Amino acid sequence: MMDFDSKETIEQRKNMVERQLILRGIKNQRVIEAFLRVPRHMFVPPSHRDLSYQDTPLPIGYGQTISQPYIVALMVELLNPQEGDEVLEIGTGSGYQTAILAELVKMVYSVERIPELIKRAGGILSQLGYHNVVLVEGDGSKGLPRFSPYDKIIVSACSKKIYPAWVEELKEEGIIVLPLEAERGQNLVRGIKRKGKLVLEDHGGCVFVPLVEDEL
Repeated sequence: MMDFDSKETIEQRKNMVERQLILRGIKNQRVIEAFLRVPRHMFVPPSHRDLSYQDTPLPIGYGQTISQPYIVALMVELLNPQEGDEVLEIGTGSGYQTAILAELVKMVYSVERIPELIKRAGGILSQLGYHNVVLVEGDGSKGLPRFSPYDKIIVSACSKKIYPAWVEELKEEGIIVLPLEAERGQNLVRGIKRKGKLVLEDHGGCVFVPLVEDEL
C-alpha cells in the first residue's frame, strides 16, 4: 500500500462505502470499487482531514467544498461511466471527483476557475499517479471546445441553466449530470442528448455551491 494510506484510512474508506453508498442504494460495482481505491483524505485540507470519511461536505478554501461522498457517488453512477469514455468535468474543486472519474474512464478534462485549486488538485492527482487527467483554468459555463465532443459531462456546482456549449460539446446519446437551480432550491438533473436536444430527468434535491461564470 502507498505511504499516503494506512490501515486506519483503508478501514474508514471501507466503512464509508458500505454505510454511506451501498446502504443508500449505490449499485454500480465499478463506481463502488473506485470509491474504495481513492484516498479521499488526500483531497481534504489538513484542518478537516479527521472528518474525511464522514457523510458531509467539507470546506477546501476559496468558498468551495468537497461534496459529501454519497452525492459524488450518485452523480457518477447517473453518469454511467464506461472505460472508453472521454468526460468533461465542470469544476475541479478538490480533485476528488476527478480522481474517481479517472479510475473509471479513458480521459477526464476538468475546468476550474480558481488557479490555486487547480494547482493543489493537480499536485495531488499527480502524486497519486493519475495520468489520464487534463486540468484547464477557465470559465466552465463556456465548456471546453478544445477537446470536444465528450461522451459525458458532469457539473460540480449549481447552475442557473444548461449552457448551450455543454449541449453542443456532448456527443449524441451522451449524458450530462448537474445540479440545476429550481424554483425552490436545487435539483439533481440528468440529461441524455437525443437528436441534438437534451431529454431531462429529475433525480431529487441537492445542495451545491453556485456555478460562477465570467461576466462579459
